Parts: sequence; C-alpha cells; structure tokens
Amino acid sequence: MAHNTVEKTSVTLLGLGAMGTALARTWLSAGHPLTVWNRTPARAAALAAEGARVADSAAEAVAANPLVIVCLLDDASVQEVLAGTDLADRDLVNLTTGTPAQARARAEWARERGARYLDGGIMAVPPMIGVPEAGGYVFYSGSPELFERHQETLAVPAGTTYVGEDTGFAALHDVALLSAMYGMFAGAAHAFALIRREDIDPAAFAPLLADWLVAMAPAVHQTADQLRNSDYTKGVVSNLAMQVAGTPTFLSTAEQQGVSPELLSPYFELMRRRLAEGSGEEDLTGVIDLLVH
Repeated sequence: MAHNTVEKTSVTLLGLGAMGTALARTWLSAGHPLTVWNRTPARAAALAAEGARVADSAAEAVAANPLVIVCLLDDASVQEVLAGTDLADRDLVNLTTGTPAQARARAEWARERGARYLDGGIMAVPPMIGVPEAGGYVFYSGSPELFERHQETLAVPAGTTYVGEDTGFAALHDVALLSAMYGMFAGAAHAFALIRREDIDPAAFAPLLADWLVAMAPAVHQTADQLRNSDYTKGVVSNLAMQVAGTPTFLSTAEQQGVSPELLSPYFELMRRRLAEGSGEEDLTGVIDLLVH
C-alpha cells in the first residue's frame, strides 16, 4: 500500500524569547523538523523535550537547514549572532523588529554573504501565535520568489501578508500600524484621565469608548482616498475650520478636570497651523503633509 506523506520543510530558528518560543512550538506541532539555538541554552530545554534539535552554536544551527528564521531582540543582536555563521545559500527570514533602513541594510549584508533575504514584521503578541482565530499575522517584504517558496511554512504560526519587493516595507508597515495604535492609546489615556476623579465607573465607560473608536476607525478610508486624489475637501463632513474652533472646549475641559493636555496639544497645534495656511474647508488630512514636510 502506498503511503501519501508530505515532507515538511525543516526550519532553523535563532532566538527563543517569548515570541521565538511560541513560533517554535507551532512548527513542531505542525510536524516541521526544527533546529533551535538560543544565547541562554536553558530556554531550549522544554523545546528539546517536544522534539526540537538544540544546536550548540548559532553557526551549527544555521548549517543545519537552508531555511533560517531569526527572532532576536534587535538588529544589533542579529549582527552579533550571525557574524560567525556561514550564510552562503541560506534563505534568511528576519522576524526581528527593526526600522525600514535596518531591514534594507540587513538585506544587502545578507546578499554579500551569499544568502537570500526576507524581512518580516510580526503583528501579534505571543499568545496569538498558532491561534488562527486570534487574527495575528506577519508582514513580509523582499524577494517575491523567496516568499512564495516558503509561504506555506511561514503561514504555520500566523497569517502572512506580502507587502512588496522593497525589503524595508514590512518594517514600515509594522511601525506605521503600531504608531497608529499608540496614538489610539494616547487618546484613550486622555479620555480615562478626564473621568478619573469623577464618580464614573471606568468599566462602564470602557464599552462606550471602545464602540466610539470602532465607529471612527473607517475614517481612515476617506483619508486614504483624499491622499490618493490630492483632494482634501472630498467628502468633508466637519471641516478643519469648524474643528479648530472647537479645540478650546477640549483644552478648557482638561484644565477644569485637572488633566494635562500634553497628549492632545501637539495635534491641535498642527490643526491650527494647517488652518493658518488657508485650508479651512479641508478635512484633517492636510495635517499629514505638515508632518512629512
């Protein structure tokens, strides 16, 4: 009787922090032969018990498999760990958080050493890895051929989203989305600060805040359309002049509640600057150009 078996791609993983360990377990669970290395060997013990091969050095781990995945602290760590390894004819996938410039430089560094390179930006926290319904995914950029070759393996821990041949684009998408997240957290922090000293239950306020943020989120589509068409007056509901006129109320309320306006003031100042340029009928999109310039 013939057996229909599919050989799974062997993977080398460098870095066993919380994220690296989560990645490792998903590949092991899916039946991928896995070689791991970590600067602190003790972190590999549990994975060894689950079937991973533990290399004694990064060089040994890199030599074990053509597909080498790196998930370390930062770009400097990648440089240090890979410095003594032979990367010739290796497919190097870097899931270490970094800047677009670092990704582009690291790609060139890898090519000079005979490796093919793909950069990744993880849009997930460790508990989301290996849990498809959690919605985590990874941005990838670089060689489209390399991404296609390994997409099935890379998709085991989390969804994959390819964002372009420019190696820096995965990091750029990663940081752009996370920057928006921190902006949202800043707004939420200000909102909670306003009610902090009042007889308002934060737990009762939270659903109102969450629903409001969800309701406002689709506005990004209009912003994108205005940027694409260079028409910042398209579809405007509340123009810039009207919104700037309302900002003193927000600042006065903060003062009356004993709350610092430092999270709001920079944005309000950009709005006022844009209005001073004579753009009162626009949406808030023109603020973006002030940031870029």
